[in-house]
Parts: sequence; C-alpha cells; structure tokens
Amino acid sequence: MVIQSYCLVMLDWSKCAAVERIAGKVSGAWLFKGTRVPVAALFENLEDGATVDDFLEWFPGVAREQVEAVLEHAEQSLAAA
Repeated sequence: MVIQSYCLVMLDWSKCAAVERIAGKVSGAWLFKGTRVPVAALFENLEDGATVDDFLEWFPGVAREQVEAVLEHAEQSLAAA
C-alpha cells in the first residue's frame, strides 16, 4: 500500500482535466474538479476493496466520468514510467 500511495503522489495530475489543485483548499491536495473530494480517496477506497460504484455512492459530487478519467490517467502514467 505504501508503494501504491507513493506512486499516486508521483503522478503528474496537472495533465488530468478531471482534477484540480487549489492552494488553501483541502491543504492543496489534488481534488476531483468542482468538489472537495481528494483523488487519493478514490485509490484508498479501491485499495480497501470498494468498487467504483461504492465510491460514487459515498461521494455523490464526483461524476463517473471523472473517476474514469482519473483511473485512465493513472494507468497511462504508470505504463509510461
């Protein structure tokens, strides 16, 4: 889990249109755009066995398209590393 969390931090999220980082908002964490939900929350929940549908139910402000874009960005970034 530590290695996965480290990789999450090392990804260049600035190239993913589904997320944003605003200084002073949720301590400057990468968030799903238009929400206060950290991108890290998606990966933490998935690591703990949740499904994407579970995550969307628990965080109704996040759109499925945002989750799919984040997962695709992570996959492409890690494949290129």
